[in-house]
This record gives sequence, structure tokens and C-alpha cells, in this order.
Amino acid sequence: MAMELIPAPLRADDRGRCGCVLDASTTIAAAPGTETTERWLRTTLGAAFGLPLAPGTESAPRAVVLRTDATLPPEGYRLTTTSDEGVVITGGSPAGVFWGAQTLRQLLGPEAFRRAPVDGAAVHGFGFTDIEDAPRFGWRGLMLDVARHFMPKDDVLRYLDLLAAHKLNVFHFHLSDDQGWRVEIKRYPRLTEVGAWRPRTKYGHRASELWDETPHGGYYTQDDIREIVAYAAARHIRVVPEIDIPGHSQAAISAYPELGNTDVIDTSALGVWDNWGVTPNVLAPTDHVLRFYEGVFEELLELFPPETSPFVHVGGDECPKDQWKQSPAAQARIKELGLADEDELQSWFIRHFDTWLAERGRRLIGWDEILEGGLAPGAAVSSWRGYAGGIAAAEAGHDVVMCPEQQVYLDHRQDGGPDEPMPIGYVRTLEDVYRFEPVPPSLSEEAARHVLGTQANAWSEVMQNRARVDYQVFPRLAAFAEVAWSALPAPDERDFAGFERRMTAHYARLDALGVGYRPPSGPLPWQQRPGVLGRPIEGAPPNV
Repeated sequence: MAMELIPAPLRADDRGRCGCVLDASTTIAAAPGTETTERWLRTTLGAAFGLPLAPGTESAPRAVVLRTDATLPPEGYRLTTTSDEGVVITGGSPAGVFWGAQTLRQLLGPEAFRRAPVDGAAVHGFGFTDIEDAPRFGWRGLMLDVARHFMPKDDVLRYLDLLAAHKLNVFHFHLSDDQGWRVEIKRYPRLTEVGAWRPRTKYGHRASELWDETPHGGYYTQDDIREIVAYAAARHIRVVPEIDIPGHSQAAISAYPELGNTDVIDTSALGVWDNWGVTPNVLAPTDHVLRFYEGVFEELLELFPPETSPFVHVGGDECPKDQWKQSPAAQARIKELGLADEDELQSWFIRHFDTWLAERGRRLIGWDEILEGGLAPGAAVSSWRGYAGGIAAAEAGHDVVMCPEQQVYLDHRQDGGPDEPMPIGYVRTLEDVYRFEPVPPSLSEEAARHVLGTQANAWSEVMQNRARVDYQVFPRLAAFAEVAWSALPAPDERDFAGFERRMTAHYARLDALGVGYRPPSGPLPWQQRPGVLGRPIEGAPPNV
């Protein structure tokens, strides 16, 4: 059973005599610092098997023992069965213990992923197992875009559980865009009163002639956010909130027109955008806009405490400069600051918030466009347009998260067949994702140390509900999780056939969790979207 784990552990030995059994006598002995894992095990395995899993001592038979050992890597763990049919999980930190508990759940079979027992008389357990494991990267993430299509709070909590089940530890929370503002800011109530709602939505790619005339929107109250953050923290997941500036801001401008370039267009006529793509309507480079967003970030920092959210994402991507070129106010600001051009004006905007966040003990991270015009010293980069931005940033001494769209954008289609729903971008199969390598071989050894890790991104223009998100994200997130966690050989040498064999067991886990993944044989009839236009790109993606 140990060899069916995803992601694959560093070392696993399942040959021996003593195994683990969970039954009504099983107790949990939790050392100080492991309480979150103790609660999680009691909640999940207790419900799945109908067992009390009461507190107990390390010497009790059939005990689940949780402890820490600082000599192990911080997120590493060792899982070993004992001669009295118990199991010991030792982590380098509380997070390591938690990842070990995720492995224990996988070892117990797909029934461990259900919410209630399906066979009350069954004996739950597995044979002798001795596993040593630790992650390759400290940043193993998924970005969910809840701005284009709102994802209700319960669906977000469910995705945090799905991240945890795959040993992913970063949730990038894309909370604002042209098509919607998704977080309550009390000093600016119109951001959600106006900016969280659009009258209709383009159905499919922006070239599609179809519209969904149902008004769309939603937002998270501040208490919703606190709940999401606490839920993530209990699963050792960091949350990276993103408020996109200075582009992708039409929803905010529709709520507060003075944020836009009022000397170029009538911003009071703008609504929350109902289409996809890149809008020309960007923030004005004024002191008022700086103060406004400082107010936004002040409330955000209270909602996302530093221990869970050391990084704050400011977007910075796809900011057309046309309005700034036409704006007397923007041109005066360029002259006043002694800047060369509009690219440096955007850099000034980002640097302002880098300094502002650093003064409050946080780190700014942004999409790789923030490199244009010069990057503030402490800022980190999400390299999305390919590897190039990440390579440039890492060689210049900046920390980088690799998430190139050609490799790990999960909104891109999974197959070249005609049945893929609303096909977007390049074909990225399960095998393609499994052979993704986050660290380019051209990086120097010193620069490679600046690669914090990697994340997959799920943009939701054509993912209008949870079922569509599931279909696009799974099963590829399982392959991505192994890339982010496991010490894999070079891409061409990876054992994809072995991974596929282990996926047979993993599909049963996903079934038990109710995940609407894309089956290996292709989309099921209700997963297809015939007649809804996408934007497929043919051929292999460029390695840029």
C-alpha cells in the first residue's frame, strides 16, 4: 500500500511483520505542538470509520502516536508501525506531523476519505510500513481565481482540504479583478456593494457570442475570511491574498470612479466588467489612489495575520499604459518623479507598496511584469509568462515562485479531443504536468536557491462553478503535487507509468471525496460543453 502514495515519499519500506489496525480501542497520544493534527485525525478518520479515537498514552496498544523531533526537516516526517499494531508519526515540526497524518489517511484506503463509515464491521489497517519523507520545495501552491467566478466559502474550505490531502501548503487567493471584488473592506463599502456584482457574464471565451444573462457575484465578509484563514492554518497552509494593482482594477473603479484616469475617460460610466481579456481601465497614479489602497491593505493585514500570510500579492500584471500616456495627470507625475516612462511609473506604484508592506513586516510578491522598470529589493516574483521572468529575478537575487502558464495553468485544456469543455490554451496532459520541472537547468546554483517553489494556477473565466473547477484542476493537481513535493529525477527520466499505476488508487480517494475530476478516458457527457467557444492553441508550448 505504501507504494500507492501520492506524492511519492522519499523512502518507503512495507516488507515486515507488524502492521497497524484502527478499531474502537485505538487512541491518539499527541505530544505538545501536535494538537492540530490530533483534532484533524479525530475529525476525519473518526468520522470515516465511526471510531472515537480518544486521547491515550504512547504505551497503549493500537495507539496513534504523534510527536516532533527537531532533527528532522521542518516539514519532514517519519511514519512507522509498531509491534502492538499502532503507528508513530514523528515530524520535524507540527507541519511535518500533519503531512505524516495525510500519509496515514492514504494508507488506510479510500474509505478513509469518506465522511461516514460504509462498513461498520470492517477492520481498518495496513501492513508493516516505515516511511521517511520530506518535501523538495517549501512553497507548494495552488492559485484559485474567485474574482472571475465567485466560489462560495464552503467551496473554498473544501479546496483547502484538497490541498492538504496532496501536501500542498500555499493557497493563493485571487480576490480582485476587473470582473469582481470579493473581500469586504469596511471603510470602502461600495467595493462589495457595487464592485462584487456584474449584470451578466460572457459564456466561454471572449470571442464567444454567448452570454449568461444571470447577474453574477458574491464576496467574503471579514468573518468569512477569518474563518478561511483559521481553517487553512489548522492544515498548515499559508494564504497569499491578492489585490491586483494597478491593472485589473475595473471593479474597484466602477465602485469608486475617482480611482480611474478621470482626465482621460468618464470613469463614472464604467461598470464591473462582464467580458474577459485585458481592459484598458487602470488605476490613476495619484496620491488619493495610494491612500485608498493603503486603507484596503490595512484591513487586509488584519484579516491575514503574518504567521499565516507573510506574503501579500499585488498582481501587477497586464497593466496597459494607454490611459497613462494620454493622461496629463499621469504625465505630470512621471515628470515630477523624474521617471523615464510609463513602465517606470508602474514600478514606482509597486515600489510604494513594497516599502509600505515591508514597514509592516510583510513581503510583496507580484506577477513577473513587476520586473519591468526595476524591482524593489525585497519583492518576490510569481513567474507566469514562462521561465524567463523567474530566471531574471532569481539571477538578480529575488525570490521566485515558478508558475509558467505553458506548463501549470490548469485552465488550459487537458486533451486535444473535440469534447474538452471550452478548450483554452495549450494541451497540458496529466503526463505533461508530471514532467514539469520548476527549476530551469540554466539557473546558477546560487540563483536556484531563490526558487521558493512552485504553484499551479486556476483562472476561472470559463470555470463558472465548482464542478468545472474540479474538472480542470483534477487529476492534474495530483501530478503537480508530486512535482512540488517529491525528489523526482529529470523530466525525461520520470516514471510516469508508475505514477499512473498509483493514480488508480488515488482516483478511488478522489471518488470518495466527491471530486469531479476528468476521467482518464475523457470527459463524461455532463462534463462537456458542446457549442461553447474556447481558445485552443495548437502545438507544443514554447519553453520561454
